[in-house]
Amino acid sequence: MNLQEIIEKLQLQCLTEDKDFSQVVPTSGYVSDLLSCAMSGAQQGALWVTIQSHMNIVAVAALLDLSAIVISEDSAPDTATIAKANEEGVVLLLSEKSIFHVAGRLWEMGLRDS
Repeated sequence: MNLQEIIEKLQLQCLTEDKDFSQVVPTSGYVSDLLSCAMSGAQQGALWVTIQSHMNIVAVAALLDLSAIVISEDSAPDTATIAKANEEGVVLLLSEKSIFHVAGRLWEMGLRDS
């Protein structure tokens, strides 16, 4: 399953620059609101689901080379965070749904942890 399919099925809003998301295939999923947990638990290529929307999520995603970040509960980041994500090549996606809902849907779609 590629990122384009995930965006469509979960009705996610892309906050960063558009690219060919059909070529991005998340390797696993990870859910956490603690940056330290994400840094130690998320695998390269994972899709990270969080409610956090501050600048530091971009640094974690870039460091781990994550496929994208799904920010849940309409917790939209500020323009500086979006600009930094674009600069670092990090994909930011937004969902109005809860973390629980997003994680459940991803599991139903076949995305698993590592």
